[in-house]
Amino acid sequence: MTILETVRLVGQEFSDVSDETIGKWIEIVSPMVSRKKFGKLYNQAVAYLVCHQLKTIGLGSGSAFGTIDDAMRVASYSEGETSVSFSSPQSSAQQDGEFALTIYGLKFIELRRLVILSITIA
Repeated sequence: MTILETVRLVGQEFSDVSDETIGKWIEIVSPMVSRKKFGKLYNQAVAYLVCHQLKTIGLGSGSAFGTIDDAMRVASYSEGETSVSFSSPQSSAQQDGEFALTIYGLKFIELRRLVILSITIA
């Protein structure tokens, strides 16, 4: 299965996004994923990372620009006296915080943990 086919399968919410746009995102994201380390999971890892990027820019939500909820992870709304709070994902590693914003990012982290062992100092 190609990366594009995998994106289409796992990211069905992006059915309105053109193959050309997804192809450009594949070009942008693929150098960030090691083909050697991910091996047979390479296409899947790139696909999840592409879907994560598409979601963070607001595609797949029915709006060309997304919503504040898509971009900022709104945790709660209020009406009286207007109150909005945002979630701040916590991660074991600071750089993984962005990935926790979407299910696709979390799936990418899951795959990465399968193939790349991190060093933990106790």
